[in-house]
Amino acid sequence: MKYNSRNAQLREIEAPIPDCSGKPILVDDETIQARYEKVLQEMRLDGLDALLVYADLEHGGNFEYLIGFVPRFEEALLVLHSNGSAFLILGNENYNKTQYSRIPVQGIHCPHFSLPNQPMEPNKPFSSVFLEAGIRESMKIGLVGWKHFTSKVEDNRHFFDIPAFIVDTVREIVGNDGSLTNRTDLFIAGNRGVRRVNNANEIAHYEFGASLASDCILRTMNKLDVGVSEVELGKELNDLGQRNNVVTIASTGKRFENGNLYPTAKKVRRGDAISLTVGYKGGLSSRAGYAVMDRSELPESKKKYVEDLAAPYYTAIVAWLENIRIGMSGGEMYNFINSVLPKEVYHWELCPGHLTADEEWLASPIYENSDEMIKSGMIFQTDVIPRVAGYDGVSTESTITLADDALKQEIREKYPELWVRISKRKEYLTDILGIKLSNDVLPLCSTVAYLRPYLLNKKLAFCYDHSN
Repeated sequence: MKYNSRNAQLREIEAPIPDCSGKPILVDDETIQARYEKVLQEMRLDGLDALLVYADLEHGGNFEYLIGFVPRFEEALLVLHSNGSAFLILGNENYNKTQYSRIPVQGIHCPHFSLPNQPMEPNKPFSSVFLEAGIRESMKIGLVGWKHFTSKVEDNRHFFDIPAFIVDTVREIVGNDGSLTNRTDLFIAGNRGVRRVNNANEIAHYEFGASLASDCILRTMNKLDVGVSEVELGKELNDLGQRNNVVTIASTGKRFENGNLYPTAKKVRRGDAISLTVGYKGGLSSRAGYAVMDRSELPESKKKYVEDLAAPYYTAIVAWLENIRIGMSGGEMYNFINSVLPKEVYHWELCPGHLTADEEWLASPIYENSDEMIKSGMIFQTDVIPRVAGYDGVSTESTITLADDALKQEIREKYPELWVRISKRKEYLTDILGIKLSNDVLPLCSTVAYLRPYLLNKKLAFCYDHSN
């Protein structure tokens, strides 16, 4: 199917209905057990004696995948042996959380992981915690931080994103013969990464955050008006006491003034560039456009914003949603998007779509020459970022998952209320926005592909007319 940006039409259409359930779904014991067994299987396949999985508050997704929580502050380590035994190394104020681990662990108190100037008793060398956790000389150890490296000029297996005091101490114990390697890929990368594919329980768990972010972004777009401040918009973006997994953006006019990332008292002026973003565990929603009612209110140099940037971008989002499918390679999807939104014209640089989970960006199978397979159970952000000189941004980033017939049936049976929400979202995308959604796509929020480029106009939004 050929795509033309002239088919991206601005029309007065009804907005989607906010539909977050307001009821978080927890990861169940069966899922945790399956995760535990998958990790052990991958360890044994690679002949690893143990994995050391690092966590701090910002980089805890791989740790949380098995343990069920992250250290609210301090650092933490999970030591998982290939025989299934596990040790949890925690600081002063998280050690009492050992009892809440979702897999059986033996707790080890490590004051070195505590906050500055806290008590260091008992006064033992840092290496003692690893010896207590069963780390020995000549073991084959995999270190798991939050990032695997894909440089073409580095020795990626020996690049570590874990604090040096941990890496150096473990290396001293096992020996510096290459037996210590970066194995974050077992969790997030390639065709084997265990966290890349989700079951019905995990999809229900993550849908809560994805739909909450979506509802917040819609509420904020409705609140936006001339004279409304960034902090007022920021208040609308955060809700239900949930922790954000990215910095919340509520920006009007020039962004990052004096290096500031956060909403200020600055008020929306007519003609301002607007950027709104909020993310929670499971999904992010982002919108960008201008604070105008229509084209006539744009500065002369920006009057072709829709034709030059917004409509081609929207066409690419439609094409992405209509053509992504289970079984295609990431490289195939990359080439397809490049054919619809040529990189040399629209200057997008990052992967056109990426996986999400507890963290906003887990990894992406979609990159140039990627042979990674797109699979049922993957949760994606529809994240494409074009840049055209003279214009500010455009965005309708939202969250979807891919599901084969078996996974769809599992969701229907186990989470019927979620299935009803998904079905209504698909109807909106098809009947109102005109998108011929891929059979494999399940929208995880109500605002997928809903874009108002003129953000003061609450009725005018894009749809796609295939008949033109």
